[in-house]
Amino acid sequence: MNCIIITIGDELLIGQVIDTNSAWLARELNALGIAVTRRVSVGDDWQAIWQALDNAIESAELVLITGGLGPTADDITKPLLCQYFGGKLIVNDQVLAHVRAIFERINSDRGGKPRPMLERNLKQAEVPDVCEVLHNPAGTAPGMLFQKNGTMVISMPGVPHEMKEIMRQAVLPRLRQNENLGVVEHRTLLTAGQGESYVAERIQAFENALPKHIRLAYLPSYGMVRLRLTGIGTDRVIVEEELDQQFEKLKQEVFDLLVTDRDEQLHQVVLRLLAERGETLAMAESCTGGYMAHLVTQIPGSSSVFMGSAVVYSNAAKHSVLGVPIETIEQQGAVSEAVVRDMVEGCLLKFGSRYAMAVSGIMGPGGGSDEKPVGTVWIAVGNAHKIEAQQMRFRFDRHRNIELTANYAFNLLRLFMLRQ
Repeated sequence: MNCIIITIGDELLIGQVIDTNSAWLARELNALGIAVTRRVSVGDDWQAIWQALDNAIESAELVLITGGLGPTADDITKPLLCQYFGGKLIVNDQVLAHVRAIFERINSDRGGKPRPMLERNLKQAEVPDVCEVLHNPAGTAPGMLFQKNGTMVISMPGVPHEMKEIMRQAVLPRLRQNENLGVVEHRTLLTAGQGESYVAERIQAFENALPKHIRLAYLPSYGMVRLRLTGIGTDRVIVEEELDQQFEKLKQEVFDLLVTDRDEQLHQVVLRLLAERGETLAMAESCTGGYMAHLVTQIPGSSSVFMGSAVVYSNAAKHSVLGVPIETIEQQGAVSEAVVRDMVEGCLLKFGSRYAMAVSGIMGPGGGSDEKPVGTVWIAVGNAHKIEAQQMRFRFDRHRNIELTANYAFNLLRLFMLRQ
């Protein structure tokens, strides 16, 4: 079975909203052995949606649509689907009862201040008479399932948590019963220290020798390259066995660059290593402004190993919070080896952690000099016994420089920890 995903909304095309729905859907479908062959975004335009639907039904057995099911005038997906599949809108009693129950609950939660139910809210209960209604436990707009020329078309709200609930409760269980599901398995590793071209040149012979049903993909990002092997077949045991064999070969090919043989990012690797050792980490951030702490705290369970972060953006904060001597800052500059070493020492003292990491740099677009151009960064990592520092010279925009700084800092810490 193959699938095309169509996401609807002008906000997607103008960059106001990032399409996270497609990525989530693709992961869930791949886990079932359903290949996503195309992802299409269209605006709130009748003709564009109609054409996208025509094209999708011609080439896919499954079409998933998100967006355009709200109660406002720009939400045109439901009337369009009704016309496309030759139906008429009718009130679904179960959906209507669900919508009323939601508003009753909202009113009770508001402490006796009733919120009126508008006519446009009631219209959420109208559905095409040619569809199967899919219950939406998280909102008022139901999902809708249509069939045409052997293709299953499912329309869901664009609100991510509503879409996910419909998928989990109504769509995925149905798809699992399909006898035409294949097997799509992935194995991913992460390398650091060499660019995509170098890695590709190094493993060219391995890639050329892969069987046709196993593909290699390169995913470069900010000083790292992820390598993903994908195996496709009909027998899960055979696919997994062959994929594991090739994955072991791939790991041997890049053994000196290997960071992890799991599909995880550098900060996740560091957190896992800390958890396995029962050790803790604290950070002192200047140029990254708390970005590294943000990455860490997105991971469930990080509180067991992460003590905290001091965002010391100004020179005064470096001195008052972490005890970096004013004389050191004035003589060496805030972006210097001496300062980041002092930041690590102050961080260890302040938080009482086993390890600490510190960064200070010039992210741009201004602030650089001939001696320290934009992109100059000093990184230090260490513990109570030893501190290591490294200078980096990045050459990108502010956002990419910040991300690169974080990645290199986490990798420097990872290597430091492995040597302890």
